[in-house]
Amino acid sequence: MSLIGRSVTVIGAGVAGLAVARALALRGASVTVLEQADAIREIGAGLQISPNGACVLRALGLKEALDAASTRAEAVQLVDGPTGDPVARLDLARLRPGQGYHFLHRADLIALLLRGAEEAGVTLRLLSRVAAVDLSGPKPAVTLETGERIETGLLIGADGLHSHTRAALNGAEQPFFTHQVAWRAVIPCEPGAAPAAEVHMGPGRHLVSYPLRGGTLRNIVAVEERQKWAEESWTLRDDPIDLRLAFEGFSPRARGWLDQVQDPWLWGLFRHKVAETWVSPNGAVILGDAAHPTLPFLAQGASMGLEDAWVLADALSRHDTPRAALLAYQTTRKPRTSRIVSAANVNARAYHLSGLPRVIGHTGLRLLGRVSPGTMLSRFDWLYDHDVTLG
Repeated sequence: MSLIGRSVTVIGAGVAGLAVARALALRGASVTVLEQADAIREIGAGLQISPNGACVLRALGLKEALDAASTRAEAVQLVDGPTGDPVARLDLARLRPGQGYHFLHRADLIALLLRGAEEAGVTLRLLSRVAAVDLSGPKPAVTLETGERIETGLLIGADGLHSHTRAALNGAEQPFFTHQVAWRAVIPCEPGAAPAAEVHMGPGRHLVSYPLRGGTLRNIVAVEERQKWAEESWTLRDDPIDLRLAFEGFSPRARGWLDQVQDPWLWGLFRHKVAETWVSPNGAVILGDAAHPTLPFLAQGASMGLEDAWVLADALSRHDTPRAALLAYQTTRKPRTSRIVSAANVNARAYHLSGLPRVIGHTGLRLLGRVSPGTMLSRFDWLYDHDVTLG
């Protein structure tokens, strides 16, 4: 099916939305992205792009931009949180020299995707907050809060956790609170910091940190189990004292980082089902967090969105009809994203062991790390070695 001149409307200028916009525009589509904000600002904190996501950025012609904006990860260091003692080290540079693991600020990823989309001819409409998505007619329609109604030949809902498009496809759904909250913050990075992700594991909590922007900044994500409910939002602030108290039993290195945090963001971690229905008969489809929200314990949110974007654009260019393409996209993506979401759920428990299971688990990791570190990495070959751009 030729995409030349085909009208496409994308809701959301996040990672998945901008990536699919560029992918479709490069194939000749006329793409408009609706973004509710009045500007694309520097928000968020650090994120990781693993090899399965990096290959999509390469295929989109953004390899040089990714290399310039990111820090290449050399290792993952598992650390006993309370003592600061090393548990295991995964030497990515030595064990996976041909693969790219990248640390970068979310704002830098959005900026390079936005430039890529605009260079491909994508139109960005700011201040376009969606009030409703209507899938009852011959074409999908979006109503903005201004009252404007937009009909389009293809509607792509990249509208995140609280997606109007997902709700129109699946009805209202109720996620459940995992009894975990996460703080995120960015602080100045100490000179000479190694380009490695450190995972400091403790009973009922863990902290992940890695350098950003050439080692000038340090990203922090700290997770604690708690009964108290917290809102599922990326825009809640918290008192840094709460964060420090939650990790007061951790090593001086971790506490030193948290002492520098002045204004942390806080969000509650909720578990969502992978959406049952991803496409509509009249040409609407969801991707990214709208389709498969995931807990952050495999750092796959951005990479899954990039994979979705490529597979959707590729399906639309390969199949004879939009309906066949959208169904092929759902059939391809749903099993893989379901597996990734499940694996992230398991990782959450592994980081927070206490008592005897913690002793046994850390002893096993230390032994495996010394005897066969490659075995630890190979557990996720199904994830990181997957290249959707190969078809």
